[in-house]
Amino acid sequence: MILAAGQGKRMRSDLAKVLHPLAGRPLLSHVVATARSLAPDKLCVVIGHGAGEVRARIADDSIEWAVQERQLGTGHAVMQALPHLAGDATILVLYGDVPLIAPATLRPLVDAASSGRLALLTQQVGEPKGYGRIVRDAGGRVLRIAEEKDASPEERAIREVNTGIMAAPRARLESWLGRLTNDNAQGEYYLTDIVALAVADGVPVEVRHPAAAYECLGVNSQAELAALERRYQMNEASRLLESGVTLADPARIDVRGTLECGRDVSIDVNCIFEGHVVLADGVRVGASCILRDVTVGNGTEIRPFTMIEDAAVGANARIGPYARIRPGTRLADEVHVGNFVEVKASTLGRGSKANHLAYVGDSTVGSSVNIGAGTITCNYDGANKHRTVIEDDVHIGSDVQLVAPVTVGKGATIGAGATIVKDVPPGGLTLTEATQITKPGWRRPSKK
Repeated sequence: MILAAGQGKRMRSDLAKVLHPLAGRPLLSHVVATARSLAPDKLCVVIGHGAGEVRARIADDSIEWAVQERQLGTGHAVMQALPHLAGDATILVLYGDVPLIAPATLRPLVDAASSGRLALLTQQVGEPKGYGRIVRDAGGRVLRIAEEKDASPEERAIREVNTGIMAAPRARLESWLGRLTNDNAQGEYYLTDIVALAVADGVPVEVRHPAAAYECLGVNSQAELAALERRYQMNEASRLLESGVTLADPARIDVRGTLECGRDVSIDVNCIFEGHVVLADGVRVGASCILRDVTVGNGTEIRPFTMIEDAAVGANARIGPYARIRPGTRLADEVHVGNFVEVKASTLGRGSKANHLAYVGDSTVGSSVNIGAGTITCNYDGANKHRTVIEDDVHIGSDVQLVAPVTVGKGATIGAGATIVKDVPPGGLTLTEATQITKPGWRRPSKK
């Protein structure tokens, strides 16, 4: 079960805390993905504040949702989920605002609880303020957890703290929850009180520790969320470096999804990768690029300040700088798309070029086509989109308007400044000529 009912007052936001994004996804989505990796028989999420929005954003039909109408503590939250889970289950309790917990840390907890024990995840911290302290006897056995507001001065000096993550057999958990009281400083039903109940029942309490301290960090403020974002990104940077990717600065890359890289890939600073991005061998990505749901072929160079989304780029292409490749675009091998060129829902064949200051929208462009500076496809008539077809080996001069729907035949040449409103036959030169005139003595308008 994942506890995700809290409001998160310190976030100072109308958005439910577990929906705040980490690496482009809600905090809760990260925890759900980790839980899924353990192959549970059932997954129950306890929601409360912003419950409707949380369900809508996560949108997973296989999740069992339990609603905690009033937030009366973690023990009370677990009570709401218990009816959704089978009587012979081993229950793992996670938190929707602790997104970096690793599956390898959780499996030992599940294994220990599966043998009938109560398993706790604890860690040693330099500054334990705010955490529940793990109280042990002289022999080192866990006796109970003392919450900060209820702890004695001696207990507050303890540095082993509770992370909140635990696992237990369902039947025993139900018994312990039924015996909880809210006789404490906060008037809440603490899940941590089940530790003392387990000890009283003679149930062994097993303790496990996370592989890395950051795994158990939760989010209670925007500052903590920002710190966790950097930790996530440094983890991603380390993974990329270990796989052989060259990063100009590991502290200046953001992966907000999945990034797969081949051999000898290099990435400059301040690049953002969203959704699912695949960079093949030898790809070079310049500074300050944004790639979202993109595949890039071998040896292609993405020059600085380029944005590519929902597109495929072939091998040995050259894109940018300052290019925008919009959704639905497919660029073949050796295509050049240069500075201040926008391509949308179009295909460009092998070796075609639009090197600067052009717009290619809703178009099918053949191979070895040259699109001159200032050329645009006029694909929108104010109500509907229309398609432009440019066949192989066409040369289009500067400042040409192609008013769709229109087809330019193979091998045609269109002179600079032309406005094309009819199909152009293959071969030959097409012009829309106008006579140049001069008006002597003409005066510019002046301000009144």
